[in-house]
Amino acid sequence: MLRIFFLALAMVFFSLPALANEARIRQAVEAKLGGVKVEGIQATPLPGIFEVRFTSDEGPQIIYSDAQGNYLFMGELIDIKADRNLTEERIRKLTAIEFSALPLELALKIQRGNGKRVLAMFTDPYCPYCRRFEQLLMQLDDISVYVYMFPVIRPAAADHSRAVWCSKDRVKAWFELAALDQPRIPAAPPTCANPVDKVLELGRSLRVKSTPTLFFGNGERIEGGLALAQLRAKLDEVARLPKK
Repeated sequence: MLRIFFLALAMVFFSLPALANEARIRQAVEAKLGGVKVEGIQATPLPGIFEVRFTSDEGPQIIYSDAQGNYLFMGELIDIKADRNLTEERIRKLTAIEFSALPLELALKIQRGNGKRVLAMFTDPYCPYCRRFEQLLMQLDDISVYVYMFPVIRPAAADHSRAVWCSKDRVKAWFELAALDQPRIPAAPPTCANPVDKVLELGRSLRVKSTPTLFFGNGERIEGGLALAQLRAKLDEVARLPKK
């Protein structure tokens, strides 16, 4: 009976996932990466592998370690069965903002239908992918899109965004500049009081590094846009969340 007891105890022990030696992991990462400060360590769904979080000039970062900090590796953790990029999902949560803190008065509001689904977007009218994404957004109803004009690709053409704001019909002027296959520059002079410089500053403060960068109603950030089905599903998911 004693032999059976110890055999069962050993089976339980070896079936447990390895526990992280957080101090060793922290020391290894901070030494290897030039003194960064590790902000958190937690288990991943992969037994014996741990997520290590820190912040660089580029924002929140994730790398992975074994339980003892002997091996570090960088890259994306993919759940093949569920078709989920777990690293990307974690980064989205770590880079989320308070949507209610966005200065919406600096954005061009485009509403279709009841506008109950909300999306804020930093976008450049001369970004080819942004243009395609603008065309995709036109296929969605019951949405409010807050467009932050973020002209960083062709800074010399920033006045085109300013002219949008100075136009009598801003929404029409924006679509003609940013969504048509061939951009149409607004006729309005870009000399009125406009928020473009403030938006550029806001984008830098939020570490917006690419266009389009999207912020959903729950503050979650996605860089580079989404396919139509994914975008519709994400908007619906966020719309169902309880209001804070």
